[in-house]
Amino acid sequence: MAKSTQPIIVKKVKKSAHAHHGGAWKIAYADFVTAMMAFFLLMWLISMTTQEQKTGLANYFAPPNVSITTSGSGGVLNGTTIDKSGSKASDLRDAPVGGSGRASDREPNSPAASDRDAKRSAASGQANQSAAASIRQALQSMPEYADLSRNIVVEATREGVNVSLTDQDGRSMFPDGSVRPYERTRLVLEALTPTLRRLNNRLSVTGHTAATRPGSPGADSWGLTAGRAVSVREILSNAGFPSNRFTSVAGRADTEPVFPDNPYLASNQRLTITLINEPPPMPPGPFR
Repeated sequence: MAKSTQPIIVKKVKKSAHAHHGGAWKIAYADFVTAMMAFFLLMWLISMTTQEQKTGLANYFAPPNVSITTSGSGGVLNGTTIDKSGSKASDLRDAPVGGSGRASDREPNSPAASDRDAKRSAASGQANQSAAASIRQALQSMPEYADLSRNIVVEATREGVNVSLTDQDGRSMFPDGSVRPYERTRLVLEALTPTLRRLNNRLSVTGHTAATRPGSPGADSWGLTAGRAVSVREILSNAGFPSNRFTSVAGRADTEPVFPDNPYLASNQRLTITLINEPPPMPPGPFR
């Protein structure tokens, strides 16, 4: 049988890889949209929450095992001072034995002075924390005023404890332009008086108002805030708070807004009762 001389042709088909369709941009865009949504949600929360709620959120997300200060104190003030280097001056009682008592003879940055400052700060912080807790407990025991919970902000500060009656959108503590509070505001103040009297702190009462928008009819903000502070002092006094424990009654108009970036917010209009942080009594005689 004769062999075929026809050549055998083998066709090899090379399959090329599919071209890249560029889907990575979709993932990047989804990440961008998610980030923007989170950003706007954060901005909304900041604008809608009170200062006390912001503090609570910050404390909730703070790591429990990390100290935010270098002092080691666990009080409200965290043992901090105005300057990291410590107190720049001390009382005459801090002078060393045999010293002249002049500033040049004192050693405010000595270990003993730093230890005293830390103990004072810790004691003040614990006192503020205890006072704030007592006020919050008194408010929680008033279920009939639960609808005012967002309008009453209790905050521990370096000076003491602030109890602020703040206006929120849709609810005010004072009628517009009036120095006399609403009846519900007066009842809350009277209910808080026994707790304030029992805490033994001296009080200062300060009125604040939001800024007036351009073009709006102007009002005597100074007189309005001062009149509201006087009115609150009278309510507390009539409810049994000793008159000799008031240190000041003042109106600040719109000079100290809670939200400086937006002085027109209703929350800037408030009446603040400050329980002044009294320094703990120091034993007589010099310290060694």
